Amino acid sequence: MDFTGKTIWITGASSGIGKAVAIELSAYDVKLILSGRNEKALKETERQCTQNGCSAIVLPFDLGNEQSVKNAADYIYKNKIKVDALYQFGGISQRSFVHETPVSVDRKIFEINYFGTIALTKLVLPEMIKNGGGHLAVTSSIVGKFGFPYRSSYSASKQALHGFYESLRAENTKNNIRVSVIIPGRIKTNISVNAVNKDGKTHSKMDEGQDTGMAVEKCAKIICRKLKKEKKEILVGGTEVVMVHIRRFLPRLYYYMASRVNPL
Repeated sequence: MDFTGKTIWITGASSGIGKAVAIELSAYDVKLILSGRNEKALKETERQCTQNGCSAIVLPFDLGNEQSVKNAADYIYKNKIKVDALYQFGGISQRSFVHETPVSVDRKIFEINYFGTIALTKLVLPEMIKNGGGHLAVTSSIVGKFGFPYRSSYSASKQALHGFYESLRAENTKNNIRVSVIIPGRIKTNISVNAVNKDGKTHSKMDEGQDTGMAVEKCAKIICRKLKKEKKEILVGGTEVVMVHIRRFLPRLYYYMASRVNPL
């Protein structure tokens, strides 16, 4: 997709990969809609983006609140903003074992990572179709490709996204709807710090693997380059991404490694 002149809606734009992608895209002649829960942080992203010469608006909302998601979409429609691309990076991770995690925490993770994400897509998709097409991108994870200790519902919610968006793609090829699934490995962001524990509270710790992960700016450059080519899957990270291939081609080795890996 040629980004020039396009209106791109980015969720999770207040920090991490979403913010880095917004800043990377701001070098193009684009109009950005920046969303997330933290309005103050979004305004800082807006400041950095507009310094690069693009135009941007801040539209905060909570992915875990269906009415909040609807209100954000209503704002777009009432202001007659044509969305050419929706790139979703908002989400929450997990640090807890299955046996100690109540279903209420599992539901919270799914509400944000899955239901909130597809709710926004369902609100944007009809207008995209009416306008002749568009580009959807959603952020999964390498554990959206396989199970992993300490990440049960996070992994499940990301795997659910693969099924949903692959189905959406198959249904809407004729409508010129292109779909990219972004699959990050260990990227140096605060995703582990902001993850929820067995009590549904913030984990508040940086994983060692996360701390030594790929720089978020490098990750954003790779993602944007592949979004421009509308790649169906965008795998990005360090040596850990080999696990995706091991799970696919050497399942017995994967089962052995997964049961012995340090989840942190």
